[in-house]
Amino acid sequence: MDNELSAKFAIGHIIHHKKFDYRGVIIDVDPVFSGSDEWYDEVAKSRPPKDRPWYHVIVEGSSDQTYVAERHLEPDSFHSPVDHPLVEFIFSEFKNGKYSLKENSNLN
Repeated sequence: MDNELSAKFAIGHIIHHKKFDYRGVIIDVDPVFSGSDEWYDEVAKSRPPKDRPWYHVIVEGSSDQTYVAERHLEPDSFHSPVDHPLVEFIFSEFKNGKYSLKENSNLN
């Protein structure tokens, strides 16, 4: 089975980080871990699987971006917009609990 097709989340989905209790928006999906071994050894202390999807997430209420293993994420239960300075530059609208990419976004 193709890992990219089995990703639970897609760009524009709002998520909740189960371990660190923050909300965010998915801005990119990697079908497998694509960071460096050094970063993984230093940051990924719980050793999430590298052969499952990882997500680039902008974090609500800050200007932070994170790189998160799928197993740490769950769907957001609030279904409300996320406050982050990049939202207006990346997404065109928020509808039915999900953001839509702008046509001219660099993420397309």
